Amino acid sequence: MSVLSYLTDLSSSITIADWERNSIDTSINTLSTKLGNYFDNIASKFVFGSYDRRTILRRSKDSNSDIDFMVCFTDGNEWTPQTLMNRLKRFAVANYSKNEIYQSSPTIVLELSHIKFELVPAWGTYNIPAPASSYTTWIGTYPLTFKGQLNDKNRDNNYQIRKLIRLLKYWNVMNYKVYSSYELEKYVIDKYFYFCTNLKDYFYLAVEGLPTYDLPEYKKAKVERLKNIVKSTKENENGGWYALAEIEIKKAFE
Repeated sequence: MSVLSYLTDLSSSITIADWERNSIDTSINTLSTKLGNYFDNIASKFVFGSYDRRTILRRSKDSNSDIDFMVCFTDGNEWTPQTLMNRLKRFAVANYSKNEIYQSSPTIVLELSHIKFELVPAWGTYNIPAPASSYTTWIGTYPLTFKGQLNDKNRDNNYQIRKLIRLLKYWNVMNYKVYSSYELEKYVIDKYFYFCTNLKDYFYLAVEGLPTYDLPEYKKAKVERLKNIVKSTKENENGGWYALAEIEIKKAFE
């Protein structure tokens, strides 16, 4: 097996399978229906985030994988974020009482057996609880714009970008979240990938450019280790030692 084959197979193994997506989609549709039946003041409700962008890892590879679900109220501007979070918690308790339900600001977490939902209160297009205010006021967001940017980037780069993001996210999970998931996705979307034709090329270039300037020392060490693994892997490949190259790249995900 070559490095490219290994990375390709790994990317497939951490991607949500069709049967898993079908199960999750059923839960999403059920949640949407229950919200519509419970509330009469919802302007819109929809999935966004990594599941919608198809960059999420399967839960067996990342126990914190979740579905971001925005609930946009018609009267949200009249209330504080906590008031709307309380609404969503009452809804969850009324409809999913046998499941784990708790607040993790700025969301209400609904943990089912096979997936975790994070219900995000919102109003307008689209104001959500603001981190800078400890979620006591609102801030405008553009949850669907990022998806469009990712779609364009993926199309313009041999349809390798989603695979690349999932590989980087998996390394990130294995290393106790050096970066936030959003930071990794934003980094990849903003990066130029010159002369890349396959997943290995994209992975090498992405790793070599990972920023460390604002990271604490223990996180910098994890990134530098990954960069050194890629450097050693490439040296083995250039020397024709392909078996050693494969052994080396596997160290990145151990």
